[in-house]
Amino acid sequence: MVSAGNTLKGKVRKLCSIFESPKQPPNPLNSQSLPLPSSTSPKPTKLLLPSSDSSNFISKSIPSPVSDSPFRLPGTEDRVVIYFTSLRGIRRTFQDCHSIRMIFRGFRVNLDERDISMDVAYRKELQRVLGEKNISLPQIFIKGKYIGGADVIRQLLEAGELVRLINGLPLRPPKPCDACDDVRFVPCMNCNGSRKVFDEDEEKPKRCTECNENGLVRCPLCCS
Repeated sequence: MVSAGNTLKGKVRKLCSIFESPKQPPNPLNSQSLPLPSSTSPKPTKLLLPSSDSSNFISKSIPSPVSDSPFRLPGTEDRVVIYFTSLRGIRRTFQDCHSIRMIFRGFRVNLDERDISMDVAYRKELQRVLGEKNISLPQIFIKGKYIGGADVIRQLLEAGELVRLINGLPLRPPKPCDACDDVRFVPCMNCNGSRKVFDEDEEKPKRCTECNENGLVRCPLCCS
């Protein structure tokens, strides 16, 4: 006669056998040590740059916007140059220009802001350098080298590469310019912004040759 304890033990063993997984044959690969991927040569960080179609992006290594660019702005190797507009006619353009200016102002680097709405000569200068007439804004040069527009700067900032590009540039004063309050332009001292001067020899007014079409000149204090 089987005791109650043996009957209970048999039931427990039977239940355990149901949940036990069948033994698998040894895998020959487990007995061999597999090589680990090498981490000594990290892959270059990738940057998404806008293609000719504004809705698509192409993958490109981060240093390429600088090294591959054929466009240079001589005489600006000690600064960041931003071509932008302060007009609010197109909201997206104005927001892009404002946000990119704030990014570089936050780094406090030597910044040369060229507002094409304040001086048409800047637009002509940018068109000459890039070799195009229809150019979106803003456009940025760092250490004399063309970088690109707002999308490229944001990608560089997110990837941590923008700091590397501006490394070594002189810093700007922490407070706004006392003469122009960082507007970069002041009224012409020769004609007081009227764009007209009186020619005493010919006894008639003439166009002032020292200011632009708006009667303004670059601030002599912060834009020298």
